[in-house]
This record gives sequence, structure tokens and C-alpha cells, in this order.
Amino acid sequence: MLRDKLQLMIARGIVAMVAPLLMVGVTSCDDSYAAAPSLEATYIPAEPDYATDLMWVNYCNDVTGEGADVFYVPSTWEYDWTTPDGLICHYADPSRPDHRADMKIEIDGVADYMSPGNNFYSPFYRHVTLDTWATLNEDTINSRYFALSFPDVKHAFDHFIHNFNSERPFILAGFSQGGKSVVELMKTMPDSLQSRMIAAYVMGYKITPADTITAPWIKAAEGATDTGVTICYNSVSEVRYTKPIVSEPNVMAINPVNWVTDATPATLDDTIIVTLHPTAKVLVVEGYDGSTLPNILNILNVGDYHGAEPWLYSSSLRHNFADRIAAYRMGN
Repeated sequence: MLRDKLQLMIARGIVAMVAPLLMVGVTSCDDSYAAAPSLEATYIPAEPDYATDLMWVNYCNDVTGEGADVFYVPSTWEYDWTTPDGLICHYADPSRPDHRADMKIEIDGVADYMSPGNNFYSPFYRHVTLDTWATLNEDTINSRYFALSFPDVKHAFDHFIHNFNSERPFILAGFSQGGKSVVELMKTMPDSLQSRMIAAYVMGYKITPADTITAPWIKAAEGATDTGVTICYNSVSEVRYTKPIVSEPNVMAINPVNWVTDATPATLDDTIIVTLHPTAKVLVVEGYDGSTLPNILNILNVGDYHGAEPWLYSSSLRHNFADRIAAYRMGN
């Protein structure tokens, strides 16, 4: 049952049970970003080397050549932590096996439904911590994120394009902080990459009016098979639980169960009703027990279903990946 699977996937530290997949190697990429200086006495982890397979989870499953590449950016796993000499760190450290293991729980979970028939690539990176998000201060979040986190993601994406992708069509996907990274990556994409992007899946994050002004090519999905579009959604029990830090202001949303942009309700797993609120641009979910979602510093999973975003709709997303890839290939 879906509910049983969710309980496995959302619990921090419980590894998703997925089918064995084929790991592939990596090569080098250029460095074009530098971290911004900080006035705090903090610890800055070393920059990941995306020329090494240690910094990737890659599954090569397109044996027919009819699939696509998927570039997936995971969400936030780590809290602030302190080094042995007393320096605080506001970032995950990909050189630490435990931090990589945390991110891999999510990566393997989404690979279970994103990678069949496709080549799947996901980098480890220095994501900003949950404590950073808990400040609810977007200036603080963005200053840390754009200092290290996004440059890591951009380096990884550039490496993916130049060393893995071979000019194949691709899908971008990310959850939460990873969804933010998908939005930021789209802002940097030249026309040559936009034309090969089948779709972008922004799960559990927002697309603001400023984002679409900066990058007018970020266009909302309007159905199940349009391509070159963005699929964006956030889930709540009631509209009053919409969380600005991840879902306001938001200019686009689609229901990933029935693929409509109006308030037509959809039934998921027989008992869960998912309805898009067309004004608030969030999914109102009825009949889902969110009690297994961990309260994250009293800002997320409190009336909202943020922690369930990659898992709650996984069966729909599995089919939709295949449908959009087929539609893209038919049109190209």
C-alpha cells in the first residue's frame, strides 16, 4: 500500500528498498564559482570534486536509447553541526560518509520511480542546513545558498552536461532545496539546453513572479504531456497551512494526480483526495495521515505535507516521466 511505503520513505535514517541499479563513472569539470566571504567564525566544507564517482549517485538504465537523462537535486538533510575544534557549520559536508548516506536515502528513493528506462544522475552537494531554513529569513538563506550550495549544483550540472549527457534530452527534478536549485538552474540555461529539457519537476518549492521575470522561458505545465514546461506543487492539509518559506509567493501549480490546473479533485490510492487550490497554488490533501512526518523545527510538516512531496505522488510521477519523454521524442 502507498501509505506503508510512505512510512518507510519519510522516516529519517530508514533506507528505501529499491531494485539494484547500475553505477557509472565520472570525469572532470571546470570551476567557475567561489564562496562569498563570511563574517562568522564558521567551518566551510571542502568543495566537492565532481570528477570523482564518490560525489555522484548514477544509475544507467536506458538500454534502448528511447529514454532520457534525469538530473536530480536532493533536499535538505543536515542540521547545523560543530567541528571538533568548535566551529559551527551551516552546510552539509559531502566528504563525510554519514552526510552522503543521508542524501542517498532520498536519492535512491526517487531513483526507484525516476530511473526505470532512463539514465539517472544525482550529485552530493553542500546544501544549507535545516537550521538555516528555520531562520525563515530569505536573505540569510539565500546568502548561504548562493555562496556554496548553488555553485556546487551548477558545477555538477555543467559536469553532467559536458561528460554524461551527450546532447540527449533530459529532465530536471528536485525536492525542497533541490527544487530551489532546479529553478535557479533553469535561469542559467541557454537556448541550446532549453530545447533539450523535456520538463522540470519542482517538488515542494515555489516559483515566484521574480523567477519568471528573470527567466520567462520558465513556463507552467498545463497537462500531462506538454514539454519544455515546469511541474510545480506543494501539499497542505488546509490552505491556512501554506508555508511562505517554500510555497509563497507562487505563480504556478499543477495537480500531479489528474494533471489539471483547476480545482477538479483527484483520487489517489482510493482514499486520498487531492485538489488544487487555483488561487493559493497549493494542493489541498484530504484523507492522508501525515502523523508520521517529522516536525522539522516547527516550520515544516506542521499542517503541511512537505516531507511527503516526493513520495505521495510517486506512482503518478513514474507514469508521467514516461508520458512526457514519449511526447518529447514524438515531437522531435
